[in-house]
Amino acid sequence: MTDTPGWASPSSSEPPRDGDRPPADAPAAVPGPSAPPQATPGWSAAPGQPGWNAAPGQPAWGGRTPHGGQPPGGGNPYGWGAVTSPRPGVIPLRPLAVGELLDGAVTTVRRHWRTALTLSLGIAVIDQAGAIAAELLVDGRTGASTQLLTLLARLPIMLLLNALATALLTVVVSRAVLGRPVTAGDAWRDARPRLLQLLGLTVLTTLMSSGVLLLGFAPLFGYQAGGSGTPGTEALLAFVGLLTVPLAVWLLIRYSLAAPALMLEKQGVRTALSRSRRLVRGSWWRIFGIVLLSKLLSLVIGMVLLVPARFIGLVLGFGSVDRLDDGNQSVGMLVVVAIAGIIASALTTPFTAAVGVLVYIDQRIRREALDIELSRAAGTPEQHGTGPDGGADQTSARR
Repeated sequence: MTDTPGWASPSSSEPPRDGDRPPADAPAAVPGPSAPPQATPGWSAAPGQPGWNAAPGQPAWGGRTPHGGQPPGGGNPYGWGAVTSPRPGVIPLRPLAVGELLDGAVTTVRRHWRTALTLSLGIAVIDQAGAIAAELLVDGRTGASTQLLTLLARLPIMLLLNALATALLTVVVSRAVLGRPVTAGDAWRDARPRLLQLLGLTVLTTLMSSGVLLLGFAPLFGYQAGGSGTPGTEALLAFVGLLTVPLAVWLLIRYSLAAPALMLEKQGVRTALSRSRRLVRGSWWRIFGIVLLSKLLSLVIGMVLLVPARFIGLVLGFGSVDRLDDGNQSVGMLVVVAIAGIIASALTTPFTAAVGVLVYIDQRIRREALDIELSRAAGTPEQHGTGPDGGADQTSARR
């Protein structure tokens, strides 16, 4: 990117300057009783200043000896706490823990609530309007297949709105990380040139994961369509279909960082997929856990709002308990549920989108030292130490 150089990918014309930070596989120079400190490029202090690589016989970092034990007062012999990571926006610019990722997502929504809620609320209204139209179109005439057909009828508008929400909220989060203000108009202007590519990427990734599931369950659907199936055979075919679920989830996580890469690095669809594959490699389980946790939190919030809404609809006489699961609900019940769905989506959509972008940023910090580039882009002084919120050596964290 030319306007925000911190997001440039390593293969672009604006690569991160790795000379200021040792590579991810470099050994960490941590002094200890078993080995003397090793000189590591980029970590030495300036002449005349205390640092990790002090001369023999001289005190290291802050005047403390690295081999002696605890200094007076119980301080850390390696100087942890002397320097903190820069934090121009919603996250500190260093490798993030899971709690910090979730906190950064919540902080983004809280600090930019006008922009985030305005965008997500508008998208949620369109989505729920499409849901009501699909429900009225099907109108329960297909029996047990009503919910499936309703979902298929909503699928095109869902894909379009998902791409729109991802594009707009990615811009909001990227500005929030750098501590810059952003309005809904700013988000639209930045996201608009990439919308068609992002829509194609969304359709492609959806087809990859859902296509695997469809192929796995196609024998079961075909067998059931014959009308003369036995329970044992159906159970066996269902088990065969379930075997494809792990593959679909693996593909979903493998390419989960493609959308932020496409938006922030301004790459093409194929390049964004390749970038996601490289960033996820070696961290699949961690990313899977973070995504799963964010989805579960969003599900809990949605249920907290939707269950009371259905109860209110029953109290107002818009339906009965017997008809809640048959797919044939009254217009009044659909409207009540849609209002609750709009509120739930307006709250959860920015959160889940922010988590996805922050996971992408965290992976690039760990693998590509993106924190240095973001510090430059934000205009904050670069730090080359670890503070109390940095935990272990940043090089070790990236390893």
